[in-house]
Amino acid sequence: MSRTSLRTKLAAVATTGVMALGTGVLAATPAHAAPRPPIHGCNSGEVCIYPTDANGNATWNGDRPSDRYTRWGGHALYNQYNWHYVVNNQTDGWTGSLCWDSAGKRCENYRIPPGVTYLVNLTPFNSIRLDTP
Repeated sequence: MSRTSLRTKLAAVATTGVMALGTGVLAATPAHAAPRPPIHGCNSGEVCIYPTDANGNATWNGDRPSDRYTRWGGHALYNQYNWHYVVNNQTDGWTGSLCWDSAGKRCENYRIPPGVTYLVNLTPFNSIRLDTP
C-alpha cells in the first residue's frame, strides 16, 4: 500500500471517529427550553422585581426591573416594602418563592411558575429563592 493511500485511509478513519464522537456528545447534552421573550424588560432566564412608585404602588418602572435573579438558591431582599410586581421569566421549569428569612428558607407555599407575574406586598418577606425542578 502506498503512503498516499495509507494517509487517505487514516484520515477517513479519524474523520469518522470524530463525527461519531461529536454525535455522541450532542446526544448526551440535555435539551433546554427555548428562550422566552422579555416580559416588561425581564429577560429570559431571570426572575425580576420591579420598584414601587412614590405612593408605594407597584410600577413597571418603564420596563426596568430594580432586581434581577438568575442563579438558584436564596437571595436576600433589601429595602423592598409595599406592593411590587415579581416576574418569573425563567426557563426549564424553575420557580420562585418568597421567604420570611434572609437566606431563602421558611418560604411561602406558593411557588411562582415560569411565565407568571405576581403582584405582592413584599414588606413581610426578606428573601427570594429560585428552585430548579
